[in-house]
Amino acid sequence: MYHRFEENKYPSTNIRIKDFIEQIKIIEEEGIKFVNPKNFKQEMRDNLNQRKVLITIDDGFLSFYKKAWPILKSKEIPFILFVSTREVGKNGYMSWAQINEVASYNFVEIGNHSHTHDYLIDFKITDIENDIKTSINIFKKNMNYNSNFFSYPFGEYSLAFKKLINDLGFEFAFGQHSGVIDITKDPYELPRFPINEKYGEIKRFKTLLRTLPFKFEELLPKEKYINIDSNPPNVRIKFFKNYNIKNINCFSNEENTWRKSELKFLNDNEINIILNGKFTTERGRINCSLREENGYYRWLGVQFVVAEK
Repeated sequence: MYHRFEENKYPSTNIRIKDFIEQIKIIEEEGIKFVNPKNFKQEMRDNLNQRKVLITIDDGFLSFYKKAWPILKSKEIPFILFVSTREVGKNGYMSWAQINEVASYNFVEIGNHSHTHDYLIDFKITDIENDIKTSINIFKKNMNYNSNFFSYPFGEYSLAFKKLINDLGFEFAFGQHSGVIDITKDPYELPRFPINEKYGEIKRFKTLLRTLPFKFEELLPKEKYINIDSNPPNVRIKFFKNYNIKNINCFSNEENTWRKSELKFLNDNEINIILNGKFTTERGRINCSLREENGYYRWLGVQFVVAEK
């Protein structure tokens, strides 16, 4: 997941173009397939031993159009561009003419990223619905269709938000929790690795390309929007039995400090992650990894959102 390109005063959402070019080169040299989002459903089911990557870009910044689009276009590298309809045409953002130009290529998908890009998770569900319906109507007016793909603003969602996105006709929705997509993942809770100046460093990027799906049967709690009574959450993960989870490592950021998590093994394929403090920032994160003998890593990320009240 990318945002800005060569906008160096925004390091948390920016990637330097020289690094982006190098990342594309690494993917090509390692023989990893770029997934065309138009074939996304099929790619999740076919050739599962083949390494694949789907590039997504959030927000529709003008720097994407000026800096990254010429590179992706020249190589015909597929991607999804998620746009928030309120911002289209504003200073620093792409116009509808530019968006439709990009969308005219058959390896490009323009995804829905809400209308306002506000912290919708804290809104009443009726207000979230009005926001998303507004974006759908603007998509249909300017592009004659609405996308099957949705990206949650800030990667934040709740059970009610997920249900709404399903009810409104979207097939897939992406968060911002790190991880690898596989057929067992909830289609309305798909993970992505955020790439920026800090987390787009080439050594780390190569490590990300060596991650594998960490499949689980159940992850509790299902509700990722927590409040004062459910913080910290009681996290339990039941993995499929073909993993040796005794070697698993998990890290979490409770009390705004990353630390190695205390684990309680309930049986050979189920763990309880013990959080010894509350999540004190807006987003609580847990990342679990399991090293494979071939040097690859199973990776699973979880993001919780802490309610304002």
